[in-house]
Amino acid sequence: MLRKIRRAALFGAAAFAVAGTAYSQNEQFIPMNGYWVGPYAAGGSGIFGGLIDYMNMINARDGGINGVKLTYEKCETEYNNARGVECYERTKKRGPTGASLVHPLSTGITYSLIDKGTEDHVPIVSIGYGRTDASDGRVFPWIFPLITNYWSQNTAKIKFIGMKEGGMDKLKGKKIVNIYHDSAYGKETIPVLDAQAAKYGFQVTHIPVSHPGNEQQAQWLQIRQIKPDWVILRGWGVMNPTALKAAAKIGFPREKILGVWWSGAEEDVIPAGDAAKGYFAAGFNLPGTSFPVMQDVLKHVYKKGKGEMDDSSRIGSIYHTRGIVAGIVTAEGIRKAQERFGKGKPMTGEQVRWGLENMNIDEKRLKELGAVGLMQPLKVSCLDHEGGGAVKFLQWDGKKWNVVSDWIASDQSIVRPMVEASAAQYAKEKGITPRDCSKEK
Repeated sequence: MLRKIRRAALFGAAAFAVAGTAYSQNEQFIPMNGYWVGPYAAGGSGIFGGLIDYMNMINARDGGINGVKLTYEKCETEYNNARGVECYERTKKRGPTGASLVHPLSTGITYSLIDKGTEDHVPIVSIGYGRTDASDGRVFPWIFPLITNYWSQNTAKIKFIGMKEGGMDKLKGKKIVNIYHDSAYGKETIPVLDAQAAKYGFQVTHIPVSHPGNEQQAQWLQIRQIKPDWVILRGWGVMNPTALKAAAKIGFPREKILGVWWSGAEEDVIPAGDAAKGYFAAGFNLPGTSFPVMQDVLKHVYKKGKGEMDDSSRIGSIYHTRGIVAGIVTAEGIRKAQERFGKGKPMTGEQVRWGLENMNIDEKRLKELGAVGLMQPLKVSCLDHEGGGAVKFLQWDGKKWNVVSDWIASDQSIVRPMVEASAAQYAKEKGITPRDCSKEK
């Protein structure tokens, strides 16, 4: 049964029984409410695979975080909002202190959990997705769209297109199509693209694609009629290779298509074959197994036969290392919480929230974590629940992703005022009094 919770414990920790059973007091529980079936299974299995692999590695190499073992349960959401809420409700009280935090891995589910996480004091962590204005931690103290949000990414993408065109002034009069997954995720960037079009003088056309995205003929015929200079691909799952094959069919150059980071994994391009060659995509993490942290995962997890990825070719892929990044953020938030509330103790959701909000993964810490180059530095605060904002760009050569840019900073002169205005409107509608960050300890 798809809704059945799959129970597991990491490296010998006792498997969980039904709610109400006694738990070991040196466990930190993290729900794995994700998706391993359906049209988006590649993303779900890859990212949660990396997250579980990282937690396994911390337990095996370090004995947990200051002796506190990281434990988890899987619950299948199918990337469905209602099931995402159901999984949240079924797992939020697991473990000795309840859920440490939740990774919904879905913008729609994230939206559905904002009020619940706030009421239950469970941090909702949406790394590179979710509600963008939740970057304003004054209004959304329990929501963390960490590392870089959708609006930041889009300003970096327009910067990248400007670089390719010879300067931002060359964008004037250009035509850009935004072909997007017709969901909360897909619609999230329409406002910022419209704002950038007004600023730089390009024309933007927004074209939706219905879930799951395996029918796009009409959309690409419309694109052929528009004759855009660039296409932004905001896809997910099967929509991505379908789009690349459709572009090839109408003769639209793939080197003029720029994808969101949810359209920029190996699983998005390999099924498209030669039709993907030359295609660009954004990224907030890089692939590969050469990073020291990945070597530790191989040594302490896969060599012991404990790896989550059944297909060895996916180890070190974009989605897998994105899960490793999620693991780093999760563990560092818990570690920071322990620094204040007690080393060697399992942290409550409220304590983990403080840890996330005071997390500072600088270059020195990235080196200690073995993750230099894998991800950008991350500094979170009461005011800023994004904490990074930069984006790298990659290009598919038919066999592998090649990095074709440095970290490109987002344009916060556009993003931050939009974030604050949207958050203020949300606060007004909900009757929320924003926190005074100067009074936060």
